[in-house]
Amino acid sequence: MTRDFRPDEAFARGLDTQDPLARYRERFAIPRSRDGHESIYFCGHSLGLPPLSARSLIEEELDDWAALGVAGHFEARRPWYSYHELFRDAGARLVGARPGEVVMMNGLTVNLHLMLATFYRPTPDRHAILIEEGAFPSDAYAVASQIRHHGLDPDRSLLRLRPRRGETVTDASEVESLLEDRGREIAVVLLPGVQYVTGQLFDMGRLAEAARRQGCAVGLDLAHAAGNVPLRLHDWRIDFAVWCSYKYLNAGPGAVAGCFVHEEHGTSPGLPRLAGWWGNKPEIRFRMSDEFAPRPGADGWQVSNPPILSMAPLLASLEIFDDAGMEALRARSLRMTGLLEYLLDRIPGERLRILTPRDPLARGAMLSIRVPERPRELLAYLENAGVVVDFREPDVIRVAPVPLYNTFHEIWRFARILEAGATAPGS
Repeated sequence: MTRDFRPDEAFARGLDTQDPLARYRERFAIPRSRDGHESIYFCGHSLGLPPLSARSLIEEELDDWAALGVAGHFEARRPWYSYHELFRDAGARLVGARPGEVVMMNGLTVNLHLMLATFYRPTPDRHAILIEEGAFPSDAYAVASQIRHHGLDPDRSLLRLRPRRGETVTDASEVESLLEDRGREIAVVLLPGVQYVTGQLFDMGRLAEAARRQGCAVGLDLAHAAGNVPLRLHDWRIDFAVWCSYKYLNAGPGAVAGCFVHEEHGTSPGLPRLAGWWGNKPEIRFRMSDEFAPRPGADGWQVSNPPILSMAPLLASLEIFDDAGMEALRARSLRMTGLLEYLLDRIPGERLRILTPRDPLARGAMLSIRVPERPRELLAYLENAGVVVDFREPDVIRVAPVPLYNTFHEIWRFARILEAGATAPGS
C-alpha cells in the first residue's frame, strides 16, 4: 500500500482535490489556533467537531419551547414526546442493526449499567465478566461495581484479557484460547470495538461467535468504533452494545449516548431490567399506574424522557453520516491512516514508535504514537504549532485524522511539524 504514496506536498493536495468526500469539511466548524489560522484538529477520537447545522436545530427547539411551552411535546416541529424515534432508522444503519434494536439515551456508562443489570446474572458456576487489560476506567469501574452488587469479589470474578508478553495488542486467537479454557465460568464478555489507547480494531464477529460457543453473553463498548468503522451488530448476534456520541459522532460534549439490544432479547418483555417510565409502551405511559409493560426493542430499556437539546446535534450529525455513507468514510479513513503511517515511518531517528496495529484492517481512524523520551515536551511543541491531539499516560500521543472533516494535506503538514519537534535538539 505504501507504494501508492509519495512524501511531497503536491501529492497530499492532489488526494484532497480528487476526493469526493472532501466537501464534507465545509459542514463543520474548525477551531482556530492562536495565530488565527485553522488548527490541525486530529482529536475527533476524544471530542468531534460540531456540524454547522447543529446550531439551527438547537435554536428551532428553543423557539418551539418559547412559542409552545408544554404543548411542544406533541406540537413542536419534531414533537419531543417521540423525539428519540427520529434515530430509529439512522441509528440502526450506523451500527448495522435493525430498526428497533437501537435507542439513543443516557450516557455510555449509565447504559452499560442498564445492560449489565439485564445480562449479568451470575451463578455459582458462571459468575465472571471478561474485559480487556487496560479497559477504559469507567468500564472497569462499572463492571467491578456490578460484581460487588451481586455480593461477589472482583478479584475472583473480574477476568482481564492480557496480550502475550512483550506485545501491546491482543490477537483474536488469544481470546478464543482463553474462552476455551475458562468460558464456562464467564457470564459476560465485554470488549471494545476499538481499543481506546492502542487503536486496535477487534474482530467483533469472530469473538462474539467464540463467546457464544461457551454460552457467554456478548457486549461491546463502541465508544471508539461507532462512526469510525462499519459495524454489523445484528448479523454478528451481539447481545448488547453501548457507545457515546461525542467522539466520532460529533454530537457535542456529554452528548446523549447509544444502546443496542439484539431483537431476540428486545422481544422478551419478561427479561429482567432496571425499569423507568419511558420504557413503558406509549399507549399506557401516561396512565400513571404501577403497570410496567416494556415497549418491544431497545426502547424498552429507557428510564427517562429524551433530552431534546442534547439530541438535536446528534440528529444533525447522523444526517451527514447517512449522506456520506459509512463504507465510503471507512475507505477514506484507511487511505488517511495509510498516508499518516507512511509519513511517520519516514521520520528519522527512533524517538517515535507506532503503537497501533500495522494491518490497516486491524485499526480505526486513530494511530497511537509511543514517545518514550520527553513525550510531554513533544506534545507542547505540537500544541504551539496549532496541532490538536491528546495524550495518554505514560507516553502515548493519539492522532486521529477523521474522514468527515480532516484532509490529506493536514496529514502532510502534521508529519512535517512532528518531525521538526521530534528531531529538534533538546526537544
